[in-house]
Amino acid sequence: MRAMGGPYQGAKLFFAFFGLFLLVLALVSLPPRERVLTVGVVAGSWWGVPEGEPYERLDAAIARFEAAHPGVKVRYTQGIRKGDYGEWLAEQLLAGQAPDVFLVPEEDFARYVAIHALTPLSPLAAADQDFSLEAFYASALSAGEQEGTLYALPIECVPRLLFVNRTLLAREGIELPREDWTWQDFYDIARRVTRDTDGDGEVDQYGFYGYTWLDAAVTNGAEPFGPDGTAHLSDSSMEEAARFYLRLQGTLLGHVPRAEDFDLGRVAFRPFDYATYRTYQPYPWRIKRFSSFAWEALPLPRGSAGYASPLSVLCAGIAETSEQKDLAFAFLKELAYGEETQRDILMHAPALPVRKSVLQEATEEDMAALFGETTGYFPPERLDTILEAGRPEPRFAGYEEAMRLADQGMRRLLESGTVPRNGLLQLQKDVTLLRTRQGAR
Repeated sequence: MRAMGGPYQGAKLFFAFFGLFLLVLALVSLPPRERVLTVGVVAGSWWGVPEGEPYERLDAAIARFEAAHPGVKVRYTQGIRKGDYGEWLAEQLLAGQAPDVFLVPEEDFARYVAIHALTPLSPLAAADQDFSLEAFYASALSAGEQEGTLYALPIECVPRLLFVNRTLLAREGIELPREDWTWQDFYDIARRVTRDTDGDGEVDQYGFYGYTWLDAAVTNGAEPFGPDGTAHLSDSSMEEAARFYLRLQGTLLGHVPRAEDFDLGRVAFRPFDYATYRTYQPYPWRIKRFSSFAWEALPLPRGSAGYASPLSVLCAGIAETSEQKDLAFAFLKELAYGEETQRDILMHAPALPVRKSVLQEATEEDMAALFGETTGYFPPERLDTILEAGRPEPRFAGYEEAMRLADQGMRRLLESGTVPRNGLLQLQKDVTLLRTRQGAR
Protein backbone atom coordinates (compact mmCIF):
# COMPACT_ATOMS: atom_id res chain seq x y z
CA MET A 1 0.00 0.00 0.00
CA ARG A 2 1.49 3.31 -0.96
CA ALA A 3 2.08 5.85 1.84
CA MET A 4 -0.33 8.72 1.79
CA GLY A 5 0.57 12.42 1.94
CA GLY A 6 3.91 12.23 0.05
CA PRO A 7 3.61 15.62 -1.65
CA TYR A 8 2.32 17.18 1.59
CA GLN A 9 5.28 15.83 3.53
CA GLY A 10 7.70 17.22 0.93
CA ALA A 11 6.09 20.64 1.20
CA LYS A 12 6.53 20.57 4.96
CA LEU A 13 10.24 19.79 4.60
CA PHE A 14 10.64 22.54 2.02
CA PHE A 15 9.08 25.17 4.26
CA ALA A 16 11.04 23.93 7.26
CA PHE A 17 14.35 24.26 5.42
CA PHE A 18 13.27 27.61 3.99
CA GLY A 19 12.41 28.89 7.48
CA LEU A 20 15.77 27.70 8.77
CA PHE A 21 17.47 29.48 5.88
CA LEU A 22 15.66 32.73 6.73
CA LEU A 23 16.62 32.38 10.38
CA VAL A 24 20.29 31.85 9.54
CA LEU A 25 20.14 34.77 7.11
CA ALA A 26 18.63 36.99 9.80
CA LEU A 27 21.29 35.99 12.31
CA VAL A 28 24.07 36.64 9.82
CA SER A 29 22.54 40.01 8.96
CA LEU A 30 22.49 41.17 12.59
CA PRO A 31 25.14 43.78 13.42
CA PRO A 32 28.11 42.30 15.33
CA ARG A 33 27.88 42.54 19.10
CA GLU A 34 29.68 45.62 20.38
CA ARG A 35 32.97 44.93 22.18
CA VAL A 36 33.61 47.14 25.20
CA LEU A 37 37.11 47.95 26.44
CA THR A 38 37.32 49.43 29.94
CA VAL A 39 40.00 51.90 31.02
CA GLY A 40 40.95 53.18 34.49
CA VAL A 41 42.06 56.84 34.61
CA VAL A 42 41.93 59.83 36.94
CA ALA A 43 40.05 63.11 36.64
CA GLY A 44 42.38 66.05 36.06
CA SER A 45 46.14 66.11 35.86
CA TRP A 46 48.21 63.26 37.25
CA TRP A 47 50.82 65.88 38.19
CA GLY A 48 48.82 67.97 40.65
CA VAL A 49 48.58 71.15 38.57
CA PRO A 50 45.52 72.90 37.11
CA GLU A 51 44.44 71.58 33.73
CA GLY A 52 41.49 72.44 31.47
CA GLU A 53 39.00 69.82 30.31
CA PRO A 54 40.19 66.70 32.17
CA TYR A 55 39.24 64.15 29.51
CA GLU A 56 39.72 66.11 26.28
CA ARG A 57 42.96 64.46 25.18
CA LEU A 58 41.73 61.01 26.23
CA ASP A 59 38.49 61.49 24.29
CA ALA A 60 40.47 62.42 21.18
CA ALA A 61 42.65 59.30 21.50
CA ILE A 62 39.55 57.13 22.00
CA ALA A 63 37.90 58.62 18.89
CA ARG A 64 40.96 57.73 16.81
CA PHE A 65 41.07 54.22 18.25
CA GLU A 66 37.37 53.52 17.75
CA ALA A 67 37.54 54.77 14.16
CA ALA A 68 40.34 52.26 13.51
CA HIS A 69 38.49 49.45 15.34
CA PRO A 70 34.83 49.32 14.20
CA GLY A 71 32.52 47.66 16.70
CA VAL A 72 34.71 48.58 19.68
CA LYS A 73 33.67 51.06 22.34
CA VAL A 74 36.04 52.36 25.00
CA ARG A 75 34.55 53.19 28.39
CA TYR A 76 36.62 54.91 31.09
CA THR A 77 36.15 55.77 34.75
CA GLN A 78 35.14 59.35 35.52
CA GLY A 79 35.40 61.55 38.58
CA ILE A 80 38.16 59.63 40.40
CA ARG A 81 40.80 61.99 41.74
CA LYS A 82 44.43 60.93 41.92
CA GLY A 83 44.35 60.86 45.72
CA ASP A 84 41.56 58.27 45.63
CA TYR A 85 42.69 56.34 42.57
CA GLY A 86 45.13 53.94 44.26
CA GLU A 87 42.55 52.74 46.77
CA TRP A 88 39.86 52.47 44.09
CA LEU A 89 42.12 50.44 41.82
CA ALA A 90 43.14 48.11 44.65
CA GLU A 91 39.47 47.43 45.37
CA GLN A 92 38.77 46.67 41.71
CA LEU A 93 41.71 44.27 41.54
CA LEU A 94 40.64 42.54 44.75
CA ALA A 95 37.11 42.11 43.39
CA GLY A 96 38.37 40.76 40.06
CA GLN A 97 36.85 43.75 38.26
CA ALA A 98 39.96 45.62 37.14
CA PRO A 99 39.66 47.66 33.93
CA ASP A 100 41.26 46.10 30.86
CA VAL A 101 43.76 48.98 30.75
CA PHE A 102 44.65 51.14 33.75
CA LEU A 103 47.11 53.76 34.93
CA VAL A 104 49.68 52.27 37.30
CA PRO A 105 50.70 54.44 40.30
CA GLU A 106 54.49 54.44 40.67
CA GLU A 107 54.31 53.44 44.33
CA ASP A 108 52.16 50.39 43.55
CA PHE A 109 53.97 49.09 40.48
CA ALA A 110 56.21 46.53 42.22
CA ARG A 111 53.31 45.24 44.34
CA TYR A 112 51.09 44.73 41.30
CA VAL A 113 53.88 42.85 39.55
CA ALA A 114 54.38 40.67 42.64
CA ILE A 115 50.68 39.70 42.86
CA HIS A 116 50.48 39.07 39.10
CA ALA A 117 47.92 41.82 38.53
CA LEU A 118 49.69 43.05 35.39
CA THR A 119 49.99 41.24 32.07
CA PRO A 120 53.61 40.89 30.87
CA LEU A 121 53.77 43.02 27.74
CA SER A 122 57.02 41.74 26.24
CA PRO A 123 55.32 38.95 24.17
CA LEU A 124 52.60 41.32 22.93
CA ALA A 125 55.17 43.93 21.97
CA ALA A 126 57.36 41.39 20.17
CA ALA A 127 54.40 40.06 18.17
CA ASP A 128 53.34 43.50 16.89
CA GLN A 129 55.10 44.26 13.60
CA ASP A 130 54.00 47.92 13.75
CA PHE A 131 55.49 48.60 17.16
CA SER A 132 59.03 49.23 18.35
CA LEU A 133 60.32 49.75 21.86
CA GLU A 134 63.23 51.64 20.33
CA ALA A 135 60.84 54.54 19.68
CA PHE A 136 60.64 55.32 23.41
CA TYR A 137 63.05 57.20 25.62
CA ALA A 138 64.87 54.38 27.38
CA SER A 139 64.59 56.25 30.68
CA ALA A 140 60.78 56.38 30.45
CA LEU A 141 60.49 52.78 29.24
CA SER A 142 62.50 51.51 32.21
CA ALA A 143 59.78 52.74 34.58
CA GLY A 144 57.50 49.93 33.38
CA GLU A 145 60.11 47.16 33.55
CA GLN A 146 61.09 44.78 36.31
CA GLU A 147 63.79 42.13 36.11
CA GLY A 148 63.94 42.36 32.33
CA THR A 149 60.19 42.03 31.74
CA LEU A 150 57.97 44.85 30.51
CA TYR A 151 54.73 45.17 32.49
CA ALA A 152 53.58 48.69 31.62
CA LEU A 153 54.14 51.25 28.88
CA PRO A 154 55.03 54.87 29.64
CA ILE A 155 52.39 57.40 28.58
CA GLU A 156 53.97 60.72 29.59
CA CYS A 157 56.78 61.92 31.80
CA VAL A 158 57.88 64.90 33.88
CA PRO A 159 61.54 65.74 34.62
CA ARG A 160 62.68 67.64 37.71
CA LEU A 161 64.07 71.09 36.89
CA LEU A 162 65.61 74.00 38.77
CA PHE A 163 63.64 77.25 38.66
CA VAL A 164 65.81 80.35 38.40
CA ASN A 165 64.81 83.82 39.63
CA ARG A 166 66.17 85.85 36.71
CA THR A 167 65.23 89.15 38.35
CA LEU A 168 67.29 88.38 41.45
CA LEU A 169 70.32 87.28 39.45
CA ALA A 170 70.15 90.41 37.28
CA ARG A 171 69.96 92.59 40.38
CA GLU A 172 73.10 90.89 41.70
CA GLY A 173 74.90 91.29 38.37
CA ILE A 174 75.00 87.53 37.74
CA GLU A 175 74.47 86.04 34.30
CA LEU A 176 71.98 83.23 33.86
CA PRO A 177 73.88 79.91 34.08
CA ARG A 178 74.40 77.82 30.97
CA GLU A 179 72.32 74.65 30.65
CA ASP A 180 75.43 72.49 31.18
CA TRP A 181 76.28 74.19 34.47
CA THR A 182 77.96 72.36 37.35
CA TRP A 183 77.76 72.00 41.11
CA GLN A 184 80.55 74.55 41.44
CA ASP A 185 78.55 77.10 39.43
CA PHE A 186 75.54 76.44 41.65
CA TYR A 187 77.61 76.79 44.82
CA ASP A 188 79.28 80.01 43.71
CA ILE A 189 75.98 81.72 42.89
CA ALA A 190 74.27 80.48 46.07
CA ARG A 191 77.13 81.79 48.22
CA ARG A 192 77.15 85.13 46.44
CA VAL A 193 73.43 85.93 46.67
CA THR A 194 72.78 84.80 50.26
CA ARG A 195 72.98 88.02 52.26
CA ASP A 196 71.25 90.80 54.17
CA THR A 197 69.84 93.15 51.51
CA ASP A 198 68.27 95.84 53.71
CA GLY A 199 71.01 96.34 56.29
CA ASP A 200 69.01 95.25 59.35
CA GLY A 201 71.50 92.55 60.25
CA GLU A 202 69.25 89.66 59.19
CA VAL A 203 69.77 87.51 56.11
CA ASP A 204 66.73 87.99 53.87
CA GLN A 205 67.90 86.66 50.49
CA TYR A 206 68.92 83.07 49.83
CA GLY A 207 70.66 80.99 47.24
CA PHE A 208 68.27 78.02 47.16
CA TYR A 209 65.27 76.30 48.68
CA GLY A 210 64.07 72.71 48.35
CA TYR A 211 67.22 71.21 46.80
CA THR A 212 67.89 67.87 48.54
CA TRP A 213 70.73 65.44 49.04
CA LEU A 214 68.89 63.08 46.69
CA ASP A 215 68.99 65.74 43.93
CA ALA A 216 72.73 65.91 44.42
CA ALA A 217 73.04 62.12 44.37
CA VAL A 218 71.12 61.61 41.12
CA THR A 219 72.91 64.45 39.34
CA ASN A 220 76.21 62.84 40.28
CA GLY A 221 75.19 59.53 38.72
CA ALA A 222 74.68 57.95 42.17
CA GLU A 223 71.93 55.41 42.82
CA PRO A 224 70.76 55.07 46.44
CA PHE A 225 69.20 51.74 45.41
CA GLY A 226 69.55 49.43 42.47
CA PRO A 227 66.52 48.03 40.62
CA ASP A 228 66.52 44.96 42.89
CA GLY A 229 66.63 47.04 46.07
CA THR A 230 70.34 46.69 46.79
CA ALA A 231 71.53 49.75 48.74
CA HIS A 232 74.43 51.78 47.33
CA LEU A 233 74.56 54.45 50.03
CA SER A 234 78.30 54.19 50.61
CA ASP A 235 79.41 54.37 46.96
CA SER A 236 82.02 57.02 46.19
CA SER A 237 79.60 58.98 43.99
CA MET A 238 77.09 59.04 46.86
CA GLU A 239 79.76 60.14 49.31
CA GLU A 240 80.80 62.97 46.98
CA ALA A 241 77.16 64.06 46.57
CA ALA A 242 76.52 64.11 50.33
CA ARG A 243 79.63 66.20 50.96
CA PHE A 244 78.69 68.65 48.22
CA TYR A 245 75.23 69.01 49.69
CA LEU A 246 76.68 69.68 53.14
CA ARG A 247 78.96 72.32 51.63
CA LEU A 248 76.03 73.88 49.77
CA GLN A 249 74.00 74.03 52.96
CA GLY A 250 76.76 76.16 54.42
CA THR A 251 75.93 78.96 51.97
CA LEU A 252 72.64 79.54 53.84
CA LEU A 253 74.63 80.81 56.86
CA GLY A 254 72.56 78.79 59.31
CA HIS A 255 69.20 80.04 58.03
CA VAL A 256 66.31 77.93 56.74
CA PRO A 257 64.37 79.65 53.93
CA ARG A 258 60.69 78.87 53.38
CA ALA A 259 58.63 78.18 50.28
CA GLU A 260 57.08 81.64 50.61
CA ASP A 261 60.53 83.20 50.31
CA PHE A 262 60.83 81.85 46.78
CA ASP A 263 57.28 82.93 45.91
CA LEU A 264 58.13 86.45 47.08
CA GLY A 265 61.28 86.59 44.96
CA ARG A 266 63.84 86.20 47.77
CA VAL A 267 65.40 82.90 46.60
CA ALA A 268 67.57 82.37 43.53
CA PHE A 269 66.91 78.65 42.88
CA ARG A 270 64.19 76.13 43.69
CA PRO A 271 63.54 72.69 42.18
CA PHE A 272 60.14 72.08 40.61
CA ASP A 273 58.95 69.65 38.00
CA TYR A 274 58.20 70.37 34.36
CA ALA A 275 54.46 70.16 35.01
CA THR A 276 54.65 73.15 37.34
CA TYR A 277 56.84 75.07 34.91
CA ARG A 278 54.57 74.27 31.96
CA THR A 279 51.50 75.41 33.91
CA TYR A 280 52.75 78.55 35.64
CA GLN A 281 55.12 80.02 33.07
CA PRO A 282 52.52 81.32 30.58
CA TYR A 283 49.77 83.87 31.20
CA PRO A 284 47.30 83.82 33.00
CA TRP A 285 48.49 81.20 35.50
CA ARG A 286 51.85 82.95 35.74
CA ILE A 287 50.41 86.00 37.49
CA LYS A 288 48.52 83.82 39.96
CA ARG A 289 51.68 82.38 41.45
CA PHE A 290 54.93 84.18 40.57
CA SER A 291 54.09 87.68 39.43
CA SER A 292 56.75 89.69 41.27
CA PHE A 293 59.77 88.45 39.32
CA ALA A 294 60.83 86.92 36.02
CA TRP A 295 61.83 83.27 36.11
CA GLU A 296 62.64 80.29 33.98
CA ALA A 297 64.05 76.81 34.41
CA LEU A 298 67.30 74.97 33.84
CA PRO A 299 68.39 71.35 34.13
CA LEU A 300 69.71 70.53 37.59
CA PRO A 301 73.47 71.23 37.83
CA ARG A 302 75.72 68.25 37.31
CA GLY A 303 78.31 66.65 39.54
CA SER A 304 81.71 65.34 38.51
CA ALA A 305 81.16 61.58 38.78
CA GLY A 306 78.40 61.29 36.19
CA TYR A 307 74.97 62.73 35.52
CA ALA A 308 71.33 61.73 35.47
CA SER A 309 68.13 63.76 35.54
CA PRO A 310 65.38 62.87 38.04
CA LEU A 311 62.31 61.74 36.12
CA SER A 312 58.72 60.84 37.02
CA VAL A 313 56.85 58.62 34.57
CA LEU A 314 53.15 57.84 34.21
CA CYS A 315 52.67 54.27 32.99
CA ALA A 316 49.66 52.15 32.06
CA GLY A 317 49.30 48.39 31.93
CA ILE A 318 46.85 45.62 31.09
CA ALA A 319 45.01 43.67 33.78
CA GLU A 320 45.99 40.01 33.94
CA THR A 321 42.26 39.24 34.21
CA SER A 322 41.45 40.99 30.91
CA GLU A 323 39.82 38.64 28.39
CA GLN A 324 40.77 40.81 25.41
CA LYS A 325 44.47 41.41 25.84
CA ASP A 326 45.21 41.94 22.14
CA LEU A 327 42.60 44.68 21.93
CA ALA A 328 43.81 46.17 25.21
CA PHE A 329 47.38 46.27 23.89
CA ALA A 330 46.18 48.02 20.74
CA PHE A 331 44.60 50.77 22.85
CA LEU A 332 47.62 50.99 25.14
CA LYS A 333 49.70 51.41 22.00
CA GLU A 334 47.50 54.32 20.91
CA LEU A 335 48.17 56.10 24.21
CA ALA A 336 51.90 55.45 24.44
CA TYR A 337 52.96 55.12 20.81
CA GLY A 338 50.40 56.93 18.67
CA GLU A 339 52.11 59.96 17.16
CA GLU A 340 49.03 62.17 17.25
CA THR A 341 48.24 61.22 20.83
CA GLN A 342 51.83 61.81 21.88
CA ARG A 343 51.92 65.18 20.12
CA ASP A 344 48.75 66.14 21.99
CA ILE A 345 50.67 65.50 25.21
CA LEU A 346 53.50 67.78 24.09
CA MET A 347 51.24 70.63 23.00
CA HIS A 348 48.41 70.43 25.53
CA ALA A 349 49.47 68.52 28.64
CA PRO A 350 51.59 69.59 31.62
CA ALA A 351 53.96 66.74 30.72
CA LEU A 352 56.28 65.54 27.98
CA PRO A 353 55.80 62.75 25.42
CA VAL A 354 57.66 59.47 25.80
CA ARG A 355 57.97 58.82 22.06
CA LYS A 356 61.30 60.34 21.08
CA SER A 357 60.42 61.48 17.56
CA VAL A 358 57.61 63.74 18.79
CA LEU A 359 59.94 65.93 20.83
CA GLN A 360 62.88 65.62 18.46
CA GLU A 361 60.76 66.85 15.56
CA ALA A 362 59.18 69.72 17.51
CA THR A 363 60.09 73.22 16.34
CA GLU A 364 61.08 76.36 18.20
CA GLU A 365 57.67 77.75 17.21
CA ASP A 366 55.96 74.75 18.85
CA MET A 367 57.79 75.34 22.11
CA ALA A 368 57.16 79.09 22.06
CA ALA A 369 53.44 78.37 21.60
CA LEU A 370 53.45 76.33 24.81
CA PHE A 371 54.63 79.21 26.95
CA GLY A 372 52.99 82.19 25.29
CA GLU A 373 54.58 85.63 25.44
CA THR A 374 57.58 84.69 27.58
CA THR A 375 61.27 84.21 27.07
CA GLY A 376 61.36 81.20 29.37
CA TYR A 377 60.62 78.37 26.99
CA PHE A 378 62.76 75.33 26.48
CA PRO A 379 64.31 74.58 23.11
CA PRO A 380 63.17 71.06 22.18
CA GLU A 381 66.74 69.81 21.99
CA ARG A 382 67.31 70.79 25.64
CA LEU A 383 64.30 68.78 26.77
CA ASP A 384 65.41 65.88 24.58
CA THR A 385 68.80 65.90 26.31
CA ILE A 386 67.15 65.95 29.73
CA LEU A 387 64.94 62.95 28.90
CA GLU A 388 67.82 61.01 27.40
CA ALA A 389 69.60 61.42 30.74
CA GLY A 390 66.47 60.73 32.77
CA ARG A 391 66.35 58.28 35.64
CA PRO A 392 63.11 57.23 37.34
CA GLU A 393 63.25 56.17 40.96
CA PRO A 394 63.51 52.40 41.34
CA ARG A 395 60.23 50.78 42.36
CA PHE A 396 61.01 47.52 44.11
CA ALA A 397 58.84 45.99 46.82
CA GLY A 398 59.46 47.83 50.09
CA TYR A 399 60.93 50.88 48.36
CA GLU A 400 58.98 53.47 50.36
CA GLU A 401 60.13 52.13 53.72
CA ALA A 402 63.73 51.64 52.59
CA MET A 403 63.89 55.16 51.12
CA ARG A 404 62.40 56.64 54.29
CA LEU A 405 65.10 54.98 56.40
CA ALA A 406 67.83 56.12 54.00
CA ASP A 407 66.54 59.70 54.08
CA GLN A 408 66.30 59.78 57.86
CA GLY A 409 69.82 58.39 58.22
CA MET A 410 71.31 60.77 55.66
CA ARG A 411 69.62 63.74 57.33
CA ARG A 412 71.10 62.76 60.69
CA LEU A 413 74.56 62.56 59.15
CA LEU A 414 74.18 65.94 57.47
CA GLU A 415 72.85 67.58 60.63
CA SER A 416 75.95 66.42 62.46
CA GLY A 417 77.99 68.65 60.16
CA THR A 418 80.09 65.88 58.65
CA VAL A 419 79.73 62.89 56.35
CA PRO A 420 82.20 60.28 57.60
CA ARG A 421 82.85 57.25 55.48
CA ASN A 422 81.98 54.91 58.34
CA GLY A 423 78.68 56.76 58.81
CA LEU A 424 77.65 55.99 55.22
CA LEU A 425 78.75 52.38 55.63
CA GLN A 426 76.65 52.02 58.79
CA LEU A 427 73.65 53.59 57.05
CA GLN A 428 74.00 51.12 54.20
CA LYS A 429 74.15 48.22 56.68
CA ASP A 430 71.02 49.46 58.46
CA VAL A 431 69.07 49.73 55.22
CA THR A 432 70.33 46.35 53.99
CA LEU A 433 69.22 44.77 57.28
CA LEU A 434 65.77 46.27 56.81
CA ARG A 435 65.60 44.87 53.28
CA THR A 436 66.60 41.45 54.59
CA ARG A 437 63.83 41.56 57.20
CA GLN A 438 61.32 42.61 54.57
CA GLY A 439 62.29 39.62 52.45
CA ALA A 440 61.81 37.28 55.40
CA ARG A 441 58.21 38.34 55.94
